[in-house]
Amino acid sequence: MRVAVSFGKSKIYTALVFKIHQTAPELYEAKDIHQILDEHPVVNESQLKHWEWISNYYMCALGDVYRAALPSAFLLESETIIYKNASFTDDVSLGDESFLIFEALQHHSQLTIHQVSDILGKKKVLPIIDELLQKDAIYIKEEIYETYKPKLIKYVKLTSEYNNESGLQVVLEKLSRSKKQREALLHYFQLAGSKKPVKTKELQDKAGVSSAVLKALVDKEIFEYYHIQQDRISFEGESNGLKTLNEFQEEAFLKIKESFRENPISLLHGVTGSGKTEIYVKLIKEVIEEGKQVLFLLPEIALTTQIITRLQRYFGNYLSVFHSKYSMNERVEVWNNVLESKTKAQIVLGARSSIFLPFSNLGLIIVDEEHESSYKQYDPAPRYNARDAAVVLGYQHKANVLLGSATPSLESFYNASQKKYGFVPLNRRYGNIQLPKIELIDIKEKYKKKRMKGHFSDRLLEMITEALNEKEQVILFQNRRGFSPVVECKTCGVSPQCPNCDVSLTYHKYRNELKCHYCHYHRAMPNACGACGSSTLDTKGFGTEQIELELKDLFPDKKIGRMDLDTTRGKYGYQKIIGAFEAQEIDILVGTQMLSKGLDFHNVSLVGILNADSMLNFPDFRAHERAFQLMVQVSGRAGRSKKQGNVVIQTYNPYHQILQQVSTNSYHEMYKEQLQDRWQFHYPPYYRIIKITLKHRDYTRVDSGINWLTTALRNSFGQHVLGPAEPVVSRIRNQYIKNVTIKIPPKQSLVKTKDQIQKIRVAFEAIKDYRPIRFTIDVDAY
Repeated sequence: MRVAVSFGKSKIYTALVFKIHQTAPELYEAKDIHQILDEHPVVNESQLKHWEWISNYYMCALGDVYRAALPSAFLLESETIIYKNASFTDDVSLGDESFLIFEALQHHSQLTIHQVSDILGKKKVLPIIDELLQKDAIYIKEEIYETYKPKLIKYVKLTSEYNNESGLQVVLEKLSRSKKQREALLHYFQLAGSKKPVKTKELQDKAGVSSAVLKALVDKEIFEYYHIQQDRISFEGESNGLKTLNEFQEEAFLKIKESFRENPISLLHGVTGSGKTEIYVKLIKEVIEEGKQVLFLLPEIALTTQIITRLQRYFGNYLSVFHSKYSMNERVEVWNNVLESKTKAQIVLGARSSIFLPFSNLGLIIVDEEHESSYKQYDPAPRYNARDAAVVLGYQHKANVLLGSATPSLESFYNASQKKYGFVPLNRRYGNIQLPKIELIDIKEKYKKKRMKGHFSDRLLEMITEALNEKEQVILFQNRRGFSPVVECKTCGVSPQCPNCDVSLTYHKYRNELKCHYCHYHRAMPNACGACGSSTLDTKGFGTEQIELELKDLFPDKKIGRMDLDTTRGKYGYQKIIGAFEAQEIDILVGTQMLSKGLDFHNVSLVGILNADSMLNFPDFRAHERAFQLMVQVSGRAGRSKKQGNVVIQTYNPYHQILQQVSTNSYHEMYKEQLQDRWQFHYPPYYRIIKITLKHRDYTRVDSGINWLTTALRNSFGQHVLGPAEPVVSRIRNQYIKNVTIKIPPKQSLVKTKDQIQKIRVAFEAIKDYRPIRFTIDVDAY
C-alpha cells in the first residue's frame, strides 16, 4: 500500500511499503509514517518481483521503476496550504511582498504555494512565507490530496412518494399549470419505460428543457438526483464471430500452439500483410475463455487506433487500452480494473508502459512488431526494453509470449535459430496477393538529366498520377519533419544554430519559425543572415512539410494529408488522420516513420520512399538493420487487399547491398550479412553493451570526469571499453554529453560486470568535483 511520510518541516512524500519487518535501521533514524493512503494494496507481489528484476537488470533504483510504473495520480504530491492567523494585528511590520500575500488571505480562506508564486509572479516564494510564519501572520498545514476523481454520471428518478399509480395522478394535476415541468415528467415516463436508469442529460435533451426546470421539480420533491460512478472508457459494440483463417494462417496458428508446448516464447515471422493480427485474435480468444488475462503490446500509439477498432469488433467489453495519450483518470481506471481482475480489463492493449500493470493471472503476452526501437525507453530511468521485460514478465507468470514481426530484430532471430525461442514462419500474404514490386530510382542520374521536379523523379510522379487516376491512394515516406533541417546563408555559409544544443535549427514554414527538435527552442525565421546581414538565406534538405507543399502545387485538385509529430499532438490526432485516410478523404499521405508500423489500408497501391540514403548513412551499428526494417515495413503498406502494389525508392546509391536486399525482400540474406559484421566487430547478439553517459553544463568537468571513468573501466575490462566519445549531438539543453561504452563478451558474467561498474560508479561519485555530474547507465543500449 501507499503511505505518506513527512520529511523536514513541510515536505510529505508518498512511498510504497515494500516489506514489513522488525529490524531497525542502524545508520539513520527512521521517519514516522504520517498516514496510510490505501485500504487495499495498489500493487501486487508479482509486480514487485518484476520491478526488482527491471531495477537489477537495467541498473536503476527501484524508486525509478515505481515512478515509471504508477500513473502519476497515484504519486501524490504534497501541497503546502497557507491559512491566515486571525489573531494577527500588526500588519505594519510586513514587507511589501509579505503584505500582498497577507492581503490576499483576507479574500481567500487558504492559498497554496503555487497560488502564492502566481500572485507574486516569482518562483522562489518560500523565504517570504518563512517571514510571515516567523511573525505569526499565517500558519500552514500539510494536506495530501488524491488527484484521481472518479467520473460520476448524474441520474434522475421519481421520489418514492409519487412512485405509484395514485401518486402519478396527483403529480400530473399538481403540474397542470407548469407546461415545461409537465413536459419533462412525461418524457421521463417514456425513458423510464425501457427499465434503464434515466440520465439527467438525456432527459434534458429529449424533453428540450433546461436544467433549471429539472431543478424546480427536485425542489418540489417530485424528482431526486443520484449519481452512479462510471469508467471513462468503455467499449460498446457486440463481439462478432472471428474471421476464419486461411490454410497458411491455420497452419501457423497450430504451429504456434505446438511450439508453446516445448517453449513458452515463440517468434512469428510473417511477411507484411500476411494476417498476423487474425492469428493473434484466435490465440487471445482461447486464453480469455480460460479466464486468463492477455497483454497486447504495440510499439506506437498510432497503431493502437487501428487495432482497437479491430479487437473491439471481436471482444467488445473485454478490452482496455493503456498508453500516455489517455488522461490520468482513464489510466487509473484501467489500473484498478486490472488489479481487481475485472472482465473489462481481461485484454490490455498498450504501448511499452503497460508491462507495469498489476496483472495477477496472465495467460498470454503478444509483442507485435517486436523489432521496433520504440520499445526501448531512453530517458528517464528505467531505461528498459519492453520486449525483453515482457519475456521476463511472461516467465514469472508462466504465461506464453509471442513475438511477431515481418522483419524480426537480429537478436530475436538469433535466439530463435539457437532454439532459445520457438520459431513459426508465415510466408504468404493474406488472399495470396503478391508482395509489392519494388523499383529503385537513381536520383543522381535524374538530377544530371534534369528529370527531377522538386524532390520527385519523373518516374515517381508518373506512378503517383497513374494511381490517383485509378482512384487509389498513395503513401510517401520521409523521415524528417518540418520544412527543411538546415537554413544556410549563401553569402557566408553560416546557418542558425540552437543556443542550447549543438544542432542547427529546423525551418517550419507553416508557422514561419525555426525550431530545435531537441529542446523545443523556437524563434521567428529571420529575414537576413545574423552573421553578415545578407538576405540570401537558402534552405537545405527537406522534411514532410516541404513535400506536402510541393504536392499541393503538383496536384492542386487532390487532398494531401501529413502525419508526423506536429500534426498528431492531441489525444485524437492519430485517429483523425488515420480515419480520414481510411475513409479515402485523403489521396496522398506524407509521413515519418509513424506510417511504417503495421497500419492496414486497403486502397493504397503505391508507396514512395523519397530519400533512402539518410537512413543508411546514420552513425550507428544498427543503421543497416534499421533501414532494412523501416523500408520493408513501409513497402508492406502497399497493395494489401486487391492487387499487387508498387514501391518506389529514390536513392543516390541504388547498388547499396541493403537496398538490393529490400528490393528482393531477402531478410535471410540481410540477417547473415549483418550477423557476420556483428561477430567481427563484437556487437549484439554476441556481445552485450552497456553505455555510460555523463552530462554537465561545464565542459571541462565532463571531460576530466569521462577520462577518469574510462581509465578506471579500462583497468577492469581492458580492451572491451570504447571511448570516451562525443555523441553526434554533443550538447543538449546546455548540458555537454560524453559517452563510454563497455562490451561484455559472451563468456563474461553479466552480474559480476555490473557489480564492478557499480563499484566504479560509487568511487566516481565520491570525488567532490565529479559529484554534480549526471551519471546514467544504459544496459543493452541499442
